[in-house]
Amino acid sequence: MSDLERQFERIIRDEISRRRLLRRGAAGALSVSALSYLAACGSETGGSGDSKPESKVIEKGEIGDSIYVANWPLYIEEDRGTLKDFQKKYGAKVKYVEEVNDNTEFFGKVRQQYERGDSGGRDIHVVTDWMAGKMIRLGYVEKLDHSALPNVQANLIERLKSPPFDPKRDYSVPWQSGFAGIIYRKDKVKREPKSIDDLFDPAYKGKVTMLTEMRDTVGLVAASMGSDPETASTDDFMKAIDKIGEASDSGQIRGFTGNEYTKDITKGDSWVIIGWSGDAVQLEADNPNIKFVAPETGVHLWTDNMEVPVGAPEPYAAEKFMDFVYEPEVQADIAEYVNYICPVKGVKEILTKRDPALGENQLIFPDDRTLSDAFIFRQLKPEEDTQLTEAFQGVIGA
Repeated sequence: MSDLERQFERIIRDEISRRRLLRRGAAGALSVSALSYLAACGSETGGSGDSKPESKVIEKGEIGDSIYVANWPLYIEEDRGTLKDFQKKYGAKVKYVEEVNDNTEFFGKVRQQYERGDSGGRDIHVVTDWMAGKMIRLGYVEKLDHSALPNVQANLIERLKSPPFDPKRDYSVPWQSGFAGIIYRKDKVKREPKSIDDLFDPAYKGKVTMLTEMRDTVGLVAASMGSDPETASTDDFMKAIDKIGEASDSGQIRGFTGNEYTKDITKGDSWVIIGWSGDAVQLEADNPNIKFVAPETGVHLWTDNMEVPVGAPEPYAAEKFMDFVYEPEVQADIAEYVNYICPVKGVKEILTKRDPALGENQLIFPDDRTLSDAFIFRQLKPEEDTQLTEAFQGVIGA
């Protein structure tokens, strides 16, 4: 039994609140036209996509009466004690709106506002790596003052300090992270899958599904072919797409899905799939024959990131909020509820005292080896995004 399998079993034995990754399936269902439009937006602003308008560092100032945080649903403890504690400390009430249901939908909602320097009243939004990078490239977010973020500087875990889309974290601060890897039916496969290559084993023809989220599926396959998705060329990614296309045409892959893969693997229609770690927890709770494993070539590590949009009414208070949730005692309450990869040092020790199973949970506190083996899909230029998206959408039949 692998370490990750043991961690899943511990989670299931304990009554730990869980937030599933259902939301990540929504973006994968986009049509090629919608995604091509999104990729092309970098050129709509008049730039090549390689450069952005000069951003000024957020100035220190007074903290107002309230701040507005736009986040994903179910991404903070149920009683929202963190928000109340922030208000007690700084006097600012947090308007916390769960309005980010998928990255592309949110971008479409705010793009025209952000383009004219209007945040729509938002002081913080939370978006996934590739969208965070797009916001940076388009000049839609403010540059952070590192001196105003001492807790972030001291407590951000090493693996998340220098992502491809924001190498110095000048514009973004992680909220939470997660993995994409292999989910399989232990009672159906001939052995535990060790590699994404196992999904191409003829013994599993017609029993494989992959994700409609391009960066998860293409990133994992490219890694299995020897490329590093953090630095891979467009040609490297295209080779992975070609391999996926051949497998699809041959019937090896039965389909490409968002979160609906949970139904297929539960019924036994699929046996070995690419899926999300958060779903695997719930799936195994329902059926102990369903397991999650990290491929030998690494899992895809994704992060949802806090950014301060241009025109934010309270940018300095926004930085204070970012720094507040990087106090280990504060982050511990969030991590205990959401059960994602915690980005803050010092939280493991706190949660271990509360419940040893939490401190040992690889989904919240992956070991150094797992994190070092994980990759973050690199930020694509608009023209690369368009090329890869169209090729991938052609393969999956979107």
